[in-house]
Amino acid sequence: VVGNAFLFPQVTMDHVLDMSRADDIALAESVTSGKLVAVETFGDVLGRAGKRLAVVHTGSAGSAYLINPRARAHGHWTFSILGREHTQTPEAVDEIVARFGPLPPRELPRFAEIDYAEQVFRDHVLAERAPDVALIWFNEPDTSFHYRFLGSAETLSVLKAADAAFGRILAWIDAQADSDRYTVIAASDHGQISMSGALPLSGLLAAQGHVGRRAAERTLAGASFSVPGGNLGESRSLEGGSARRDAIAAWRQNQDFLGMMFSKGRNGVDGVVPGSFSLSLVDLDHERAPDLVYVLRSGDTADHYGNPGLGVMTAGDVPVGGGMHGGLNRHELNTVLVVRGPGFPTAIDDRACGIIDIAPTLLSVHGLSPAATMTGRSLTRPANGPVEMRGFETGMGAFRQILERADRDGSRIILQGHRLE
Repeated sequence: VVGNAFLFPQVTMDHVLDMSRADDIALAESVTSGKLVAVETFGDVLGRAGKRLAVVHTGSAGSAYLINPRARAHGHWTFSILGREHTQTPEAVDEIVARFGPLPPRELPRFAEIDYAEQVFRDHVLAERAPDVALIWFNEPDTSFHYRFLGSAETLSVLKAADAAFGRILAWIDAQADSDRYTVIAASDHGQISMSGALPLSGLLAAQGHVGRRAAERTLAGASFSVPGGNLGESRSLEGGSARRDAIAAWRQNQDFLGMMFSKGRNGVDGVVPGSFSLSLVDLDHERAPDLVYVLRSGDTADHYGNPGLGVMTAGDVPVGGGMHGGLNRHELNTVLVVRGPGFPTAIDDRACGIIDIAPTLLSVHGLSPAATMTGRSLTRPANGPVEMRGFETGMGAFRQILERADRDGSRIILQGHRLE
């Protein structure tokens, strides 16, 4: 979901759907008859096989929902540290509060939430519920990366706290008599780069006659298109059709701050908008896909703390100097992925892989096949055939962009994309 929000006309034309809001998710679930996520998910496959999934989540309502959108239907269990309204199984929150006390206050950095969630996961989920699959989602260090900067003392401190919490979970597993049967996967869902500036993008477009509305405004009144915020965004025309789309695209391509642009496919590489890539190159060619997806410009320059990667974002998201993600800078796409368990090698495996491989891997551990729509591959088996490194280039006039991708075994891993200097 680009920018955690998107216009979903079949659900509402009153405002952009905000996936961080429990009420927006409930509305979309109601209108789509439970098919906001239309494909078969990791939780669906487990539920169909009679397997139990328990989740301890400290992120937004949308993130908790997308982990297992049909948790209640499968008899699964999802606890959200944000409260009852942020999970499909509010009784899980009641159960935890009754045993461990009130939910911790929201403070930044989120030390208290780390400790509370880890205790719930270790002492309740692993020790007592003992599901077939257990998942814990820490909101740190992501939150502090955004608002306290990537290399600050506060951020480094909360990063150590998250590491220590994970260490306590590993220690509990190692102390079990059957510890050798556990498969443990540790992953980050993205990297981050620092933001060196903020653009008044909505104002700039309004000056060109294109009035946009963001999710935070909670209205589409007077708008000609919808747009989220961040360093990656999308545009969906409310009036003016393809002419509006093309005019916005042409203006952006003439701006130095544009990094990349995608639109619906004209062929396997180019989009219908001249100079754009096809959305299919990055697996965004869904029936609900927007008119345009854009990435603001970034590069490899180090930030104030020496961390590689600097970019720009739209104004009003995080403070200038804070971290962001969502774009295709290689430092945003680099992630941590560590696996241990029976059948996995103890050495570093340098094959191209990513978070799309986690669900197929865990299903394989349980002897289950992945859903047909899953694009990842199980890491329990050797790579099937060579990896093909592919590069793509397109553009219009002075605007040129490239995308690098690793294609392997019928799926692909995006390595990086950027504007050519």
